[in-house]
Amino acid sequence: MVPIIIFGLSSLVTLGAALAVVTNKNILHSAFYLILAFVGVASIYVLLEAPFIAVVQVMIYIGAIAILIIFAIMLTRRILSEDMIQRNSQWIWSALGAAGLFLVLGWIVYSVNWPVMQQAVPEDTITILGQELLGTYVVPFEIASVLLLAALVGSIIIGRERE
Repeated sequence: MVPIIIFGLSSLVTLGAALAVVTNKNILHSAFYLILAFVGVASIYVLLEAPFIAVVQVMIYIGAIAILIIFAIMLTRRILSEDMIQRNSQWIWSALGAAGLFLVLGWIVYSVNWPVMQQAVPEDTITILGQELLGTYVVPFEIASVLLLAALVGSIIIGRERE
């Protein structure tokens, strides 16, 4: 019963923080809510007995991505100015699209008979994950790393001061 309550609280925190990310007028506060949403996802991974994935979630998403977003917001002075409009005029279409997607995904979740099996978590999960990433999935793993490197170089070039 306790894991169900913790899951419910983690889900509410994650969904509430995610909703606050997209509805908050201050972009810096949205970045802080994004960190809270990442913490909620990490707590769900802990409940799923995936501590390695939870630590990766905290280290990569909170420790790197979210902090990078906060630095980018703080270094871009123009974004935090009071005269800049923080909302898009087409937000209603985005909300309708998101609601439609939510309904379709909800229908799929409830209409499919998902098989549930009670199994113990293997002891060598991290070893298996490492072997799969560097064996079977090495090409997509390397493509993702090259794509991230290109994004990093591109952001440096774009963010560099003009002389």
